[in-house]
Amino acid sequence: MEKTLKTLAKEAKMRMKKGFWKQCEEELNSELTHAKEQGINESKMERYFAEKVSTRIRGDEPDEFYLKVRDMLLAEGEVSDAIGRLTDKRYYETLSYSEKQRYTLDLSEKYLRALERFKREYEFEFKGRKA
Repeated sequence: MEKTLKTLAKEAKMRMKKGFWKQCEEELNSELTHAKEQGINESKMERYFAEKVSTRIRGDEPDEFYLKVRDMLLAEGEVSDAIGRLTDKRYYETLSYSEKQRYTLDLSEKYLRALERFKREYEFEFKGRKA
């Protein structure tokens, strides 16, 4: 369902009334301070933060596959059998040989994209925040 201009304007007004942008500004300042302390490029942090805020405004849902990959990487790091761990075994067994090849290739591509996203996010979200 596509949002109308009127709906988008209402949402923007609510964000302004509820102090969304003030909160974002405070969060950005906090993130920039943290970035400076950790030696992270501040302009990269600003671009990452802007993308994160845009995603929040659009209301994009987190990708389940990415969340699964992220949890695996946080728990165990990069592992040699990542594709095997991410494979849906029951579904995989129902496929023909060529379908299995295609499934594995598609899964590998998705994993590499998720890994790349994780590495980008890790620099800003997780690195240096372990307590």
